[in-house]
Amino acid sequence: MPPKAKFAKDEIVEAALNIVRMDGMQALTARALGAGLNSSARPIFTVFQNMEEVQQAVIDAAKQLYADYVKSGLTQTDVPAFKGVGMQYIRFALTEPKLFQMLFMSEQGQTPDVKNVLPVIDDNYQEILASVQNSYSLSQSESEWLYRHLWIYTHGIAVLCATNLCTFTPQEMGTMLTEVCMAMLQKQKEGRIHD
Repeated sequence: MPPKAKFAKDEIVEAALNIVRMDGMQALTARALGAGLNSSARPIFTVFQNMEEVQQAVIDAAKQLYADYVKSGLTQTDVPAFKGVGMQYIRFALTEPKLFQMLFMSEQGQTPDVKNVLPVIDDNYQEILASVQNSYSLSQSESEWLYRHLWIYTHGIAVLCATNLCTFTPQEMGTMLTEVCMAMLQKQKEGRIHD
């Protein structure tokens, strides 16, 4: 009969997530996790096979947390949904810098081209793309073009925030996103977009 688990899976994942939040994924070791649970590392392995499983559970938990930010952006009523998502993306980088770095600043196994990067790194891609189409009445290819360009700009702001290289007020961020979006929409309206 296997030993009874001292901790529930969600307790272990929450403790692991807190370690990564503070010090990044490299700090997540069995010893650190045991200490975070005020225990030895042994009880972890009655629930998880190995630390790779724990790390994947942390990634999944961080993705869910990020998805909550996206949902909040999509349901904002004071700005277009797509802008709301951009603001929440930056907010996630500000609020959870180590989780943002883990999800959006880690080296990928394979390097997707710029046209395919968003579906690879963001599980919320289809919902966000739909918000672009709905907010601006664009075709699928026009929406993909706008989303891609604005994500590159938004990602730059988020990286500056997540790495403490620069800080912006919410008003500055909102103004910058609006200005770039309006310029891109004008370019699209004039038929000057190129893939």
